[in-house]
Amino acid sequence: MNLPSWFRRSLSSTSQVTENPNPPQQKQQQQEQEELLLGVTEQLIDFLKSLTVDSFKNFPLQDDEGAACGDGNLTTSGNVRRDLSEWQERHALLVISKVKEISQLRYMLCPRHLKERRFWRIYFKLVKNYVAEYELHAVQVAKLKSMSIENERSSDNSTYEVEMAEAKHAESLAPSIE
Repeated sequence: MNLPSWFRRSLSSTSQVTENPNPPQQKQQQQEQEELLLGVTEQLIDFLKSLTVDSFKNFPLQDDEGAACGDGNLTTSGNVRRDLSEWQERHALLVISKVKEISQLRYMLCPRHLKERRFWRIYFKLVKNYVAEYELHAVQVAKLKSMSIENERSSDNSTYEVEMAEAKHAESLAPSIE
């Protein structure tokens, strides 16, 4: 999936109205918590408002640098290249919806002056000092979750193995009727 179609699909899915049983205050708290988890702070917003078209056009990004944003690793999902991590995708969507200046810059620059992929590579290099700790925290949480899931799977497998061994042992002890 390419980045522009991902953004169109993501924006259209987030704009659909869904009923939420949570009271407005709880919804506001959840939104603030998500913003904090994604590193969208007042300092970042102030910095983003100071960016200009020239900040992106004149950014010294070499074409042979790693294709992925942030860590330099290119991940693949099937045959589809993914330029942004899941955290970066969520961060980008939140920033576009919350900071109109970035949304306008992206509209002015993409695709006339920059490809979408290059825009986000530059963006994440520019905001690295503001969001690095939040992204690192998200990576650590994801690793802990995957380790927890793996531990659950291995304990489930060992439970099944013990149960099967006990069943075989019981069969061998049972008197055979002939």
